Amino acid sequence: MTCRALVLRTAGTNCDLETAHALELAGAVAERVHVRALLDGGRRLDEFQILVLPGGFAYGDDLGAGTVLANQLRTRLRDALERFVADGRQVIGICNGFQVLVRLGVLPGAPGGIGEKEVSLVENESGRFEDRWVRLRAETSKCDLLERGEILEMPVAHAEGRLVVRDAELLEQLRENDQIALRYVDSDNDAGGGADPGYPANPNGSVDAIAGLTSPCGNVLGLMPHPERNLRALHHPEWTRRRVAGTTRDDWRLGDGYRIF
Repeated sequence: MTCRALVLRTAGTNCDLETAHALELAGAVAERVHVRALLDGGRRLDEFQILVLPGGFAYGDDLGAGTVLANQLRTRLRDALERFVADGRQVIGICNGFQVLVRLGVLPGAPGGIGEKEVSLVENESGRFEDRWVRLRAETSKCDLLERGEILEMPVAHAEGRLVVRDAELLEQLRENDQIALRYVDSDNDAGGGADPGYPANPNGSVDAIAGLTSPCGNVLGLMPHPERNLRALHHPEWTRRRVAGTTRDDWRLGDGYRIF
């Protein structure tokens, strides 16, 4: 069966081409669809098995990162999106897409629905746009796209990526429910634990060094780093140092971001 992926785009989206390319490399049939086609009824979410909200600056982020697109989805496509999630279909939100999902309450969320907004992605503690490579550790066994304990490296590029939670009780619930998908780490805390590595390893100051969340059922993943920007090992800035004797050509093609797709 062919897996069909919808890469949702709108004014200001700028990572849709790379994201569609990543999905196609991984074997999906990817289609970039403007949100207007869904709003007008010309296309339907249920045509697809995967929905990806890629990075960029939807509507210029003029009213806050992801605000306008989240409102469109909430008011015009709520039922279709809730059915999509409840059916267990895969949803991925990358950077701006993650911002949209938290504004909708899909993340952290209740099973199968758009819920109350419980977390926010706000301005980086550094007070500036952060564009750098980061090291991540997968923390969950709930999401099929990740393997707990694996270390991934990919870039971030955002001004509003600092994850904050409603209260300490919610943070503890996220830990207990296995919904913390990814944490920022450095080489000193790869092995485990929740220690915050500090800046710049945690580039935005996110609470508990959280870089990504998954839904209660594990079929929704949101992350601030950009996996579509590390599809091949040579995308990494240290690729010449890391290439080792005996690496096959096929193995060398794949970067850490590809593993998510």
